[in-house]
Amino acid sequence: MLSGVRVLDLTRVLAGPLCTMLLGDLGADVLKVERPGTGDDTRGWGPPFDPTGASAYYLSVNRNKLGIALDIGDPAAQRQIESLAADADVVVDNFRRGTLESHGIDPSALLARHPRLIWCTITGFGAESDRPGYDFVVQAESGWMAVTGEREGDPMKVGIALADILAGKDATIAILAALAHRGRTGKGTRIFISLAESARAALINVAQNVLVGGRDASRWGNGHPNLVPYQLFHASDHPIVVAVGTDAQWIACARSLGLDELANDPALATNAGRVGQRSRIVDAFGRTLALRSAQEWKDQLSTAGVPVGVVSSVLDVVREAGGSPLTGMPSSVGGVVRRPPPGLDEHGSLVRLHGWNAFTRAAPSA
Repeated sequence: MLSGVRVLDLTRVLAGPLCTMLLGDLGADVLKVERPGTGDDTRGWGPPFDPTGASAYYLSVNRNKLGIALDIGDPAAQRQIESLAADADVVVDNFRRGTLESHGIDPSALLARHPRLIWCTITGFGAESDRPGYDFVVQAESGWMAVTGEREGDPMKVGIALADILAGKDATIAILAALAHRGRTGKGTRIFISLAESARAALINVAQNVLVGGRDASRWGNGHPNLVPYQLFHASDHPIVVAVGTDAQWIACARSLGLDELANDPALATNAGRVGQRSRIVDAFGRTLALRSAQEWKDQLSTAGVPVGVVSSVLDVVREAGGSPLTGMPSSVGGVVRRPPPGLDEHGSLVRLHGWNAFTRAAPSA
Protein backbone atom coordinates (compact mmCIF):
# COMPACT_ATOMS: atom_id res chain seq x y z
CA MET A 1 0.00 0.00 0.00
CA LEU A 2 2.95 2.35 0.59
CA SER A 3 5.05 1.16 -2.33
CA GLY A 4 7.29 3.99 -3.51
CA VAL A 5 6.97 6.02 -0.29
CA ARG A 6 10.45 6.91 0.96
CA VAL A 7 11.02 7.00 4.73
CA LEU A 8 14.27 8.27 6.24
CA ASP A 9 14.62 6.65 9.66
CA LEU A 10 16.74 8.68 12.07
CA THR A 11 15.49 6.79 15.13
CA ARG A 12 16.80 4.22 17.55
CA VAL A 13 15.65 1.96 20.39
CA LEU A 14 11.92 1.12 20.17
CA ALA A 15 9.14 3.66 19.45
CA GLY A 16 10.77 5.15 16.34
CA PRO A 17 12.08 1.90 14.85
CA LEU A 18 8.68 0.27 15.43
CA CYS A 19 6.96 3.13 13.57
CA THR A 20 9.30 2.89 10.59
CA MET A 21 9.13 -0.92 10.56
CA LEU A 22 5.34 -0.75 10.32
CA LEU A 23 5.66 1.64 7.39
CA GLY A 24 8.14 -0.78 5.85
CA ASP A 25 5.74 -3.67 6.43
CA LEU A 26 3.19 -1.71 4.41
CA GLY A 27 5.60 -1.40 1.50
CA ALA A 28 7.52 1.83 2.14
CA ASP A 29 11.24 2.10 1.31
CA VAL A 30 12.79 2.67 4.75
CA LEU A 31 16.41 3.73 5.13
CA LYS A 32 17.76 3.40 8.66
CA VAL A 33 20.58 5.77 9.62
CA GLU A 34 22.80 4.77 12.54
CA ARG A 35 25.91 6.13 14.17
CA PRO A 36 29.15 4.45 13.02
CA GLY A 37 30.80 1.90 15.25
CA THR A 38 27.99 1.09 17.66
CA GLY A 39 24.79 1.78 15.71
CA ASP A 40 21.36 1.65 17.32
CA ASP A 41 21.61 1.38 21.12
CA THR A 42 19.64 -1.86 21.02
CA ARG A 43 22.37 -3.64 19.06
CA GLY A 44 24.04 -4.10 22.45
CA TRP A 45 20.89 -4.86 24.46
CA GLY A 46 21.38 -8.55 25.13
CA PRO A 47 21.66 -11.38 25.67
CA PRO A 48 20.11 -13.05 23.83
CA PHE A 49 22.08 -12.59 20.63
CA ASP A 50 21.61 -14.65 17.48
CA PRO A 51 24.50 -16.63 15.90
CA THR A 52 25.60 -13.55 13.93
CA GLY A 53 25.79 -11.44 17.09
CA ALA A 54 22.58 -9.49 16.46
CA SER A 55 20.54 -8.77 19.59
CA ALA A 56 16.97 -10.02 19.79
CA TYR A 57 15.86 -6.53 20.80
CA TYR A 58 17.29 -4.95 17.65
CA LEU A 59 15.91 -7.69 15.40
CA SER A 60 12.38 -7.22 16.79
CA VAL A 61 11.74 -3.79 15.22
CA ASN A 62 14.08 -3.30 12.26
CA ARG A 63 13.00 -5.56 9.41
CA ASN A 64 12.13 -4.21 5.95
CA LYS A 65 14.85 -1.54 6.03
CA LEU A 66 18.15 -0.77 4.36
CA GLY A 67 20.90 0.45 6.66
CA ILE A 68 23.62 3.09 6.48
CA ALA A 69 26.00 4.42 9.14
CA LEU A 70 26.49 8.20 9.20
CA ASP A 71 28.10 10.41 11.85
CA ILE A 72 25.83 13.43 12.26
CA GLY A 73 28.79 15.36 13.61
CA ASP A 74 30.60 15.05 10.28
CA PRO A 75 29.81 17.79 7.71
CA ALA A 76 29.85 15.32 4.80
CA ALA A 77 27.39 13.07 6.64
CA GLN A 78 25.19 16.07 7.40
CA ARG A 79 25.05 16.92 3.72
CA GLN A 80 24.21 13.28 2.92
CA ILE A 81 21.36 13.28 5.45
CA GLU A 82 19.99 16.56 4.10
CA SER A 83 20.15 15.20 0.56
CA LEU A 84 18.32 12.02 1.59
CA ALA A 85 15.71 14.06 3.48
CA ALA A 86 15.17 16.32 0.47
CA ASP A 87 14.24 13.30 -1.66
CA ALA A 88 12.23 11.54 1.06
CA ASP A 89 8.50 11.57 1.62
CA VAL A 90 8.78 11.09 5.38
CA VAL A 91 11.52 11.64 7.96
CA VAL A 92 11.17 10.14 11.43
CA ASP A 93 13.54 11.04 14.27
CA ASN A 94 13.64 10.71 18.04
CA PHE A 95 16.55 12.96 18.91
CA ARG A 96 16.28 15.17 21.98
CA ARG A 97 15.30 18.78 21.37
CA GLY A 98 17.95 20.79 19.53
CA THR A 99 20.29 17.84 18.85
CA LEU A 100 19.84 17.76 15.08
CA GLU A 101 19.94 21.55 14.83
CA SER A 102 23.21 21.63 16.78
CA HIS A 103 24.70 19.40 14.09
CA GLY A 104 23.51 21.55 11.22
CA ILE A 105 20.39 19.52 10.37
CA ASP A 106 17.37 21.79 10.78
CA PRO A 107 13.96 20.14 10.25
CA SER A 108 12.20 23.51 9.99
CA ALA A 109 14.56 24.73 7.28
CA LEU A 110 14.23 21.47 5.35
CA LEU A 111 10.44 21.63 5.58
CA ALA A 112 10.52 25.21 4.29
CA ARG A 113 12.65 24.19 1.31
CA HIS A 114 10.68 21.01 0.65
CA PRO A 115 7.02 21.74 1.43
CA ARG A 116 5.85 18.22 0.50
CA LEU A 117 8.05 16.67 3.21
CA ILE A 118 6.47 15.07 6.29
CA TRP A 119 8.67 15.14 9.40
CA CYS A 120 7.70 13.23 12.55
CA THR A 121 9.63 13.63 15.79
CA ILE A 122 8.99 11.19 18.65
CA THR A 123 9.83 12.57 22.09
CA GLY A 124 9.54 11.41 25.66
CA PHE A 125 7.57 14.30 27.13
CA GLY A 126 6.71 16.69 24.32
CA ALA A 127 8.36 19.00 21.82
CA GLU A 128 9.42 21.52 24.47
CA SER A 129 10.92 19.01 26.92
CA ASP A 130 14.56 18.02 27.22
CA ARG A 131 13.81 14.94 29.32
CA PRO A 132 14.94 11.62 27.81
CA GLY A 133 12.03 9.32 27.06
CA TYR A 134 12.18 5.99 28.87
CA ASP A 135 9.15 3.73 28.92
CA PHE A 136 9.47 2.81 32.61
CA VAL A 137 9.50 6.46 33.68
CA VAL A 138 6.52 7.24 31.45
CA GLN A 139 4.57 4.29 32.86
CA ALA A 140 5.18 5.65 36.36
CA GLU A 141 4.11 9.20 35.54
CA SER A 142 1.17 8.37 33.26
CA GLY A 143 -0.94 6.66 35.92
CA TRP A 144 -0.40 3.18 34.50
CA MET A 145 1.58 1.82 37.43
CA ALA A 146 -0.96 3.19 39.89
CA VAL A 147 -3.61 0.91 38.39
CA THR A 148 -1.41 -2.14 37.65
CA GLY A 149 -0.58 -4.84 40.20
CA GLU A 150 -2.27 -6.52 43.13
CA ARG A 151 -4.52 -4.35 45.27
CA GLU A 152 -2.27 -4.53 48.32
CA GLY A 153 1.00 -4.75 46.41
CA ASP A 154 3.40 -2.22 44.90
CA PRO A 155 2.52 -0.28 41.76
CA MET A 156 3.63 -2.42 38.83
CA LYS A 157 4.79 -1.72 35.30
CA VAL A 158 3.25 -3.51 32.33
CA GLY A 159 5.32 -6.51 31.25
CA ILE A 160 6.19 -4.99 27.85
CA ALA A 161 7.37 -1.48 26.92
CA LEU A 162 3.82 -0.51 26.05
CA ALA A 163 4.28 3.28 26.18
CA ASP A 164 6.98 2.99 23.53
CA ILE A 165 4.82 0.66 21.45
CA LEU A 166 1.76 2.92 21.62
CA ALA A 167 3.82 5.98 20.72
CA GLY A 168 5.30 4.12 17.74
CA LYS A 169 1.84 3.14 16.54
CA ASP A 170 0.49 6.66 17.16
CA ALA A 171 3.36 8.02 15.06
CA THR A 172 2.48 5.58 12.29
CA ILE A 173 -1.17 6.66 12.36
CA ALA A 174 -0.23 10.34 12.26
CA ILE A 175 2.17 9.78 9.35
CA LEU A 176 -0.47 7.90 7.37
CA ALA A 177 -2.90 10.76 7.98
CA ALA A 178 -0.25 13.25 6.84
CA LEU A 179 0.33 11.24 3.66
CA ALA A 180 -3.42 11.26 2.98
CA HIS A 181 -3.52 15.03 3.61
CA ARG A 182 -0.58 15.58 1.27
CA GLY A 183 -2.32 13.51 -1.37
CA ARG A 184 -5.24 15.97 -1.27
CA THR A 185 -3.34 19.24 -0.81
CA GLY A 186 0.23 18.61 -1.95
CA LYS A 187 1.48 19.88 1.43
CA GLY A 188 3.61 18.10 3.99
CA THR A 189 3.50 18.71 7.72
CA ARG A 190 5.42 18.63 11.02
CA ILE A 191 4.34 16.00 13.55
CA PHE A 192 5.28 15.62 17.21
CA ILE A 193 4.42 12.46 19.13
CA SER A 194 5.38 11.83 22.75
CA LEU A 195 5.44 8.72 24.86
CA ALA A 196 3.80 10.63 27.70
CA GLU A 197 0.86 11.85 25.61
CA SER A 198 0.34 8.42 24.07
CA ALA A 199 0.37 6.81 27.51
CA ARG A 200 -2.02 9.36 29.04
CA ALA A 201 -4.43 9.00 26.12
CA ALA A 202 -4.35 5.22 26.59
CA LEU A 203 -5.97 5.55 30.02
CA ILE A 204 -9.28 5.73 28.08
CA ASN A 205 -12.07 4.33 30.31
CA VAL A 206 -9.89 4.39 33.45
CA ALA A 207 -9.47 8.14 33.05
CA GLN A 208 -13.15 8.55 32.25
CA ASN A 209 -14.11 6.65 35.41
CA VAL A 210 -12.14 9.23 37.40
CA LEU A 211 -13.53 12.18 35.44
CA VAL A 212 -17.13 11.03 35.83
CA GLY A 213 -16.94 9.46 39.27
CA GLY A 214 -14.65 12.02 40.89
CA ARG A 215 -12.66 9.31 42.70
CA ASP A 216 -9.12 8.22 41.96
CA ALA A 217 -8.50 4.88 40.24
CA SER A 218 -6.89 2.01 42.10
CA ARG A 219 -5.28 -1.34 41.40
CA TRP A 220 -7.52 -4.35 40.78
CA GLY A 221 -4.95 -7.07 40.13
CA ASN A 222 -6.54 -9.39 37.60
CA GLY A 223 -10.01 -8.05 38.29
CA HIS A 224 -11.90 -5.25 36.55
CA PRO A 225 -13.34 -2.12 38.21
CA ASN A 226 -16.45 -2.07 36.03
CA LEU A 227 -17.22 -5.70 35.15
CA VAL A 228 -17.92 -8.88 37.18
CA PRO A 229 -16.92 -11.65 36.57
CA TYR A 230 -14.00 -10.41 34.50
CA GLN A 231 -10.78 -11.79 35.94
CA LEU A 232 -8.35 -14.65 36.37
CA PHE A 233 -9.32 -17.86 38.13
CA HIS A 234 -7.40 -21.06 38.81
CA ALA A 235 -8.62 -24.24 37.17
CA SER A 236 -7.28 -27.56 38.45
CA ASP A 237 -4.15 -27.30 36.31
CA HIS A 238 -3.71 -23.81 34.77
CA PRO A 239 -4.89 -20.23 35.25
CA ILE A 240 -7.90 -19.27 33.15
CA VAL A 241 -9.57 -15.93 32.49
CA VAL A 242 -13.31 -15.41 32.24
CA ALA A 243 -14.47 -12.13 30.65
CA VAL A 244 -18.22 -11.63 30.97
CA GLY A 245 -19.13 -8.42 29.16
CA THR A 246 -22.90 -8.68 28.72
CA ASP A 247 -25.91 -9.79 30.75
CA ALA A 248 -26.61 -12.59 28.26
CA GLN A 249 -23.04 -13.86 28.67
CA TRP A 250 -23.53 -13.80 32.43
CA ILE A 251 -26.54 -16.10 32.28
CA ALA A 252 -24.78 -18.44 29.85
CA CYS A 253 -21.64 -18.50 31.97
CA ALA A 254 -23.33 -19.14 35.31
CA ARG A 255 -25.50 -21.89 33.88
CA SER A 256 -22.59 -23.51 32.07
CA LEU A 257 -20.75 -23.70 35.38
CA GLY A 258 -23.79 -25.22 37.06
CA LEU A 259 -24.32 -22.13 39.20
CA ASP A 260 -28.07 -21.92 38.61
CA GLU A 261 -28.63 -20.12 41.91
CA LEU A 262 -26.57 -17.21 40.64
CA ALA A 263 -28.02 -17.38 37.13
CA ASN A 264 -31.58 -17.16 38.50
CA ASP A 265 -30.94 -14.39 41.04
CA PRO A 266 -32.59 -11.17 39.74
CA ALA A 267 -30.18 -9.10 41.85
CA LEU A 268 -27.37 -10.31 39.56
CA ALA A 269 -29.19 -9.87 36.26
CA THR A 270 -27.38 -6.60 35.48
CA ASN A 271 -23.68 -5.80 35.57
CA ALA A 272 -24.22 -3.10 38.21
CA GLY A 273 -25.82 -5.70 40.46
CA ARG A 274 -22.94 -8.09 39.91
CA VAL A 275 -20.36 -5.41 40.71
CA GLY A 276 -22.22 -4.87 43.99
CA GLN A 277 -21.88 -8.58 44.85
CA ARG A 278 -18.38 -9.11 43.51
CA SER A 279 -17.13 -11.27 46.39
CA ARG A 280 -20.08 -13.65 46.26
CA ILE A 281 -19.63 -14.27 42.53
CA VAL A 282 -15.86 -14.50 42.58
CA ASP A 283 -15.90 -16.97 45.47
CA ALA A 284 -18.45 -19.22 43.75
CA PHE A 285 -16.60 -19.10 40.44
CA GLY A 286 -13.28 -19.81 42.12
CA ARG A 287 -14.56 -22.91 43.90
CA THR A 288 -16.25 -24.27 40.77
CA LEU A 289 -13.48 -23.61 38.24
CA ALA A 290 -10.92 -25.31 40.49
CA LEU A 291 -12.70 -28.64 40.03
CA ARG A 292 -11.75 -29.26 36.36
CA SER A 293 -8.94 -28.55 33.92
CA ALA A 294 -8.58 -25.21 32.15
CA GLN A 295 -9.04 -26.75 28.71
CA GLU A 296 -12.24 -28.51 29.77
CA TRP A 297 -13.68 -25.26 31.03
CA LYS A 298 -12.50 -23.37 27.96
CA ASP A 299 -14.25 -25.84 25.67
CA GLN A 300 -17.45 -25.80 27.71
CA LEU A 301 -17.66 -22.04 28.18
CA SER A 302 -16.71 -21.32 24.57
CA THR A 303 -19.53 -23.56 23.40
CA ALA A 304 -21.85 -21.47 25.56
CA GLY A 305 -20.59 -18.26 23.92
CA VAL A 306 -18.65 -17.02 26.95
CA PRO A 307 -15.32 -15.17 26.37
CA VAL A 308 -12.67 -17.32 28.04
CA GLY A 309 -8.98 -18.03 27.63
CA VAL A 310 -6.24 -20.17 29.13
CA VAL A 311 -3.13 -18.20 30.12
CA SER A 312 -0.41 -18.92 27.54
CA SER A 313 3.35 -18.61 27.80
CA VAL A 314 5.26 -16.37 25.41
CA LEU A 315 6.94 -19.47 23.99
CA ASP A 316 3.52 -20.94 23.23
CA VAL A 317 2.42 -17.72 21.53
CA VAL A 318 5.47 -17.26 19.30
CA ARG A 319 5.30 -20.88 18.19
CA GLU A 320 1.61 -20.62 17.37
CA ALA A 321 2.06 -17.30 15.55
CA GLY A 322 4.99 -18.56 13.47
CA GLY A 323 7.46 -15.95 14.72
CA SER A 324 10.93 -15.86 13.15
CA PRO A 325 14.23 -15.58 15.09
CA LEU A 326 15.43 -13.27 12.29
CA THR A 327 12.43 -11.11 11.38
CA GLY A 328 10.27 -11.30 14.51
CA MET A 329 6.54 -11.71 14.88
CA PRO A 330 4.19 -11.57 11.86
CA SER A 331 3.12 -8.09 10.80
CA SER A 332 0.17 -6.75 12.79
CA VAL A 333 -0.91 -4.50 9.91
CA GLY A 334 -1.13 -7.10 7.16
CA GLY A 335 2.27 -6.24 5.80
CA VAL A 336 4.87 -8.44 4.12
CA VAL A 337 8.34 -9.27 5.41
CA ARG A 338 10.67 -8.43 2.52
CA ARG A 339 14.03 -7.92 4.20
CA PRO A 340 15.68 -8.98 7.46
CA PRO A 341 16.97 -6.22 9.76
CA PRO A 342 20.11 -4.70 8.23
CA GLY A 343 23.57 -5.12 9.65
CA LEU A 344 25.36 -1.94 10.66
CA ASP A 345 26.13 0.03 7.46
CA GLU A 346 25.14 -3.04 5.44
CA HIS A 347 23.88 -0.91 2.54
CA GLY A 348 26.12 2.10 3.13
CA SER A 349 28.10 1.76 -0.10
CA LEU A 350 24.94 1.37 -2.18
CA VAL A 351 23.24 4.36 -0.61
CA ARG A 352 26.29 6.62 -0.83
CA LEU A 353 26.59 5.79 -4.51
CA HIS A 354 22.94 5.62 -5.57
CA GLY A 355 20.89 7.43 -2.89
CA TRP A 356 17.30 6.24 -2.76
CA ASN A 357 17.85 4.23 -5.94
CA ALA A 358 19.72 1.77 -3.70
CA PHE A 359 16.35 0.15 -3.02
CA THR A 360 16.06 -1.03 -6.60
CA ARG A 361 19.58 -2.46 -6.46
CA ALA A 362 19.41 -4.18 -3.06
CA ALA A 363 17.68 -7.49 -3.69
CA PRO A 364 15.04 -8.58 -1.16
CA SER A 365 16.49 -11.26 1.06
CA ALA A 366 13.76 -12.38 3.43
